[in-house]
Amino acid sequence: MSPAARRILSSVVVIAAVVVAGAVWFIRGPGPMAFADGPKVALADYKAADPTGVPAALAKANLIERGEYLAHAADCMVCHTAPGGKPYAGGFAFKLPFGTLYSTNITPDKETGIGNYSDADFLNALHRGTRRDGARLYPAMPYTSYSNISDADGLAIKAYLFSLQPVQAPAPANTLAFPFNQRWAMTFWSVVFNPDTRFMPDTSKSPEWNRGAYLAEALAHCGECHTPRNLAFALDNRRKFAGALTAGWRAFNITSDKATGVGGWSDDQLASYLATGHAAGHGTASGPMGEAVDQSLSLLAPGDIHALVAYLRSVPPVSSTDLPATLAPPAPASHKEGGQIADARGKMVFEGACVSCHGWTGESAISPFATITGSWAVNDPGATNVAQIVISGTKRHTPPGAVSMPAFGNAYSDTEIAAVANYVTARFGSKGSAITAQEVAELRKQTAQ
Repeated sequence: MSPAARRILSSVVVIAAVVVAGAVWFIRGPGPMAFADGPKVALADYKAADPTGVPAALAKANLIERGEYLAHAADCMVCHTAPGGKPYAGGFAFKLPFGTLYSTNITPDKETGIGNYSDADFLNALHRGTRRDGARLYPAMPYTSYSNISDADGLAIKAYLFSLQPVQAPAPANTLAFPFNQRWAMTFWSVVFNPDTRFMPDTSKSPEWNRGAYLAEALAHCGECHTPRNLAFALDNRRKFAGALTAGWRAFNITSDKATGVGGWSDDQLASYLATGHAAGHGTASGPMGEAVDQSLSLLAPGDIHALVAYLRSVPPVSSTDLPATLAPPAPASHKEGGQIADARGKMVFEGACVSCHGWTGESAISPFATITGSWAVNDPGATNVAQIVISGTKRHTPPGAVSMPAFGNAYSDTEIAAVANYVTARFGSKGSAITAQEVAELRKQTAQ
């Protein structure tokens, strides 16, 4: 090869490398805390109160007790417990467009669980998505968020899990289609999308803000549901917390946007929603968010809830352009008014199954938990969560006295559920939906276990 040809080839290689590096940089995007541009330091160099670990009330608790609190904060049980199954024994189904993925057993059973995991093995799985046998985990296990958990907190969680009764429960076989069933490919995905770095406090922010950031980004991994994903199924932090469709439900915008996020909520309303799953004037949590409240957020100390509020307040506003800028007021008290554009069949279903709790105005006389006026679910023109709530119910367990809506999925057809969802959004929302029976059928598939 002539010197000129070698120079040309070298130039092509350099240009190709630059293009590939630029593409990787663009696809990866900013990190979850890139919006907070203050100086970041390692935990060991942070001089204020340690934002990791447990609240002061548990400072003298033993390792297992601290691990239990942190495991609740990390919401481990929800994803590692199948409906009707034993806690942490796995088997929970993640319905994906390309097949079904099942969570694993994380009890200390030595044959089917993690009983043989060393400390290093556990941290490898938690931070890097690598199993004890070297196989790669799929990002349904949110290790790109958990990589922010400190080693000490990770090992405290391990101590708690190892204190549980072992359960022999092999995970069902995944049914992922090719090429998504190739675990080795996750090696390259992780190189791009998992920086494998621990949480670094921002010295320009308050200790409360840093505690909230640690809870939201490392433990509670809020972005895994509330942040849209890019083409590679990684979080797109250019639209951090702007809302996304997750597991057949809509996780709404929780940025500081005043119209379509939580910027217009008071601190007390936001704290109430996180701690109890209900905020006056803003509705009641259901679906995955209801589970997160019941099994995780409701178990946090009040100071941690307020730290989460402080952090959420700082997330830059992003507008959800498909949501109305103004929520609908209560509907007319007469059943003869409101929702005229909706299918008469939907009104018939609502009158037969729903009005006794929700009322014609949407403001329940039974319980504030049954009030639907002001909720994003009924103001969403897509009606995703309204349909899912009719199908699955709300399944709420906290706080004491909370009203849980029963599931009507077996009582009504897809056509009837679509009709009542369209009636509810037309009567109680700012813009009626046009969800179809086929779309309802698809929602059933995504949530059926």
